[in-house]
Amino acid sequence: MLTANRRQLLTGAGVAALGAALPIRAAAQPTAAAKPDLFVGTGGHGHTFPGPSMPFGMVQLGPDTNNAGWDACSGYHVDDGSIMGFSHTHLSGTGIGDMLDVLVVPTRGPLHLTPGAVGKPDEGYRQRFSDEVAEPGYYRVKLESGVLAELTVTERTGLHRYHFPAGAGHILIDFAHCKQEKPDEPIRIENASLDLAADGMLTGSRQVFRWAQGRHIHFALQLSRKPNRVEFFGDGDVALPKGAKAAKGQRLKVAFFFDEAGGDPIQIRTGISAVDVAGAKAALAGEATDWHFDAARAAASKAWAKELSSVSVSGGTADQRTIMASALYHCLLAPQLFTDRDGRTMGLDGKVHTLPQGERAFTAYSLWDTYRALHPLLTIIQPDRAAMMTRDLIRQTQESPYGPPVWPLQGKETGCMIGWHAVSVLAEAQAKGIKADYAAAWPNIRRRAFDRTMPDIDSTLGRGFYYDLGYIPADKIWESVSRTQEYAYDDWAMARLAQAAGAAEDALTLKARSRNYRNVIDPKIGFARPRFADGSWWQDYDPIQIGHDPKRHRDYTEANGWQATFLTQHDVYGMIDHFGGDSAFEKKLDAFFNAPSTLPDNAPPDISGLVGQYAHGNEPDQHAAYLYAYCGAPHKTQAMVRRLLTQMYKAAPDGVIGNDDCGQMSAWFVLSALGFYPVDPVSALYVLGSPLFDEASVDLGNGRRLSVKATGNGPDRPYVQSVRWNGRPHDRNWISHADLVQGGELAFEMGAEPSRFGTAPQNRPPSFDRQG
Repeated sequence: MLTANRRQLLTGAGVAALGAALPIRAAAQPTAAAKPDLFVGTGGHGHTFPGPSMPFGMVQLGPDTNNAGWDACSGYHVDDGSIMGFSHTHLSGTGIGDMLDVLVVPTRGPLHLTPGAVGKPDEGYRQRFSDEVAEPGYYRVKLESGVLAELTVTERTGLHRYHFPAGAGHILIDFAHCKQEKPDEPIRIENASLDLAADGMLTGSRQVFRWAQGRHIHFALQLSRKPNRVEFFGDGDVALPKGAKAAKGQRLKVAFFFDEAGGDPIQIRTGISAVDVAGAKAALAGEATDWHFDAARAAASKAWAKELSSVSVSGGTADQRTIMASALYHCLLAPQLFTDRDGRTMGLDGKVHTLPQGERAFTAYSLWDTYRALHPLLTIIQPDRAAMMTRDLIRQTQESPYGPPVWPLQGKETGCMIGWHAVSVLAEAQAKGIKADYAAAWPNIRRRAFDRTMPDIDSTLGRGFYYDLGYIPADKIWESVSRTQEYAYDDWAMARLAQAAGAAEDALTLKARSRNYRNVIDPKIGFARPRFADGSWWQDYDPIQIGHDPKRHRDYTEANGWQATFLTQHDVYGMIDHFGGDSAFEKKLDAFFNAPSTLPDNAPPDISGLVGQYAHGNEPDQHAAYLYAYCGAPHKTQAMVRRLLTQMYKAAPDGVIGNDDCGQMSAWFVLSALGFYPVDPVSALYVLGSPLFDEASVDLGNGRRLSVKATGNGPDRPYVQSVRWNGRPHDRNWISHADLVQGGELAFEMGAEPSRFGTAPQNRPPSFDRQG
């Protein structure tokens, strides 16, 4: 919870919180390019991991320090103090954990088959460690056994290099290892197998029933040196007979023993696939044909250097430049590649599909989070990849029995969170001119929009009430208020897709229905409020509470009444009218950012990073600071955005205020630091904020480049005085995507006092096809 001075609205005296006064900087001084710090987000509740991956890679290799509990969602936490081993699949920044497949444990001494507790590494195969180094595409650490471990990757393979001291050593492959909620939780694993071929290649398969229920993982693994002996272990860690070459069951392990592990390093290369062992072998054959570890490391480093060069900045502090580089890195980890080298992938229908040449499938779409800022950012800095993901989401929408996805992981729709926000990403892409066959997705999208017989999952509950009542009643469905609001936003997105598919009547119906959000905002009290099936409101309403009956369920999704009140993104002027006009809405926003940062005892930990009742550590209203621009007070947007940029992010392991959520928290920083943000991604425009850096350069692809300059910028000078676009005065407090991606110079003049820039109604951002 934040201190009182951080709840001051940044106007008047409140601007002092931005930092000590500094001289005006007329021009940026040359600064060295910052490097990402891969440990940012690995502490606190950021849930990132420092291991190597290629940009959007399938293999995301790295150290596992823990596999149980909320802060083990990525398998790594900087405070754990010991390493279990190195697994090949991780999720970055999520609030639920899974993956951690094929754990490799290089060590010496007696063989241990279990890791032991986090605080008691001597009880199992855990090892204390030192000298940890992480950079894009490479990781190194010294283990207490004396083993120096190095890791690098290709897209579909993980490469290990272990330097053992002289003497005996062994490498354990723990194929029972996976993400758990508690250390003693019996995660269901089925159809597990391990097979050792005559040429020394180890292959394995298993089916894991964790978050992505019933997902498949297959691997093929080779060692650079032949072990002196091999031991297999079946369920219950029972040793199989001497000379065994295979094992079947649920929780399997195998150990490779070396009488003399010193000398030349022992290398491992592992290919993975969600389709079959043949796909994993093909990954090895196509991407890891030799033992040239350093060449692979150099290739990974080169790939990252290219992608990270898409955004460069100067000015600001050294820490701020590090935060920017680290945030950009985290924006390029997910969604993850989910296609074998031959184009095969596992669809959401449970079938294997072969994609057309050049196409790719992806997984770990954290769409409830990432539709807000990550996907909009990718349309700017990764237009070709954004187009490929658009086509992939169209295919996944066609294949899924549930229509447009919300949180697909490893070929399974998890139904996590609420809504079906793939439609936002698709509608945004269509609005931005990304070419794709949107009409092909429309039949399944239309089913989700109108067909009561379409099967529901957790994320889509209550549609019948929504159709009939215009809202979802709190006495019938959990998280009813947030569902009503987010289903309304998906209606807005689907209206655009309907128009693109030629379904004009459906488009009109959906656009009108997208204003259903008003049915759960009580204009008499000015709050999002639980409403019951008989039309009545919850009488004992308290906006800090998370529900009318917290013992049974919540009425909001990872939010309370305050935070849900400002959730609407697409009809801001309709919301302003609902609140009684510009002045009333501005005062309501002031109250939001200045209210006591009080939460009920049963609030979920996701509600974090509080400024008043605004919670920056979670997604529902990360656009809220930009809403001032719509009611004629853009200077309050500028001050608050600058405050959030400087107070909610640090160049430290706990430098992400909440879960990074597959890059969403990082994408908010990247876009806001550049000086603009997509309040409503489907509208294909960006609201101007307060650029953090004196200069920024963005590679837009196709030889185009965007330059952002902030003259007179400084810690105590967050206010925009004027803007010029390509040398001409730009009075609007927004810019369209179509203009931005043509390239050019967006020049801000900054000052210490608020100005009238962007306050006139005609210069405010459009919303719901309406000007201010």
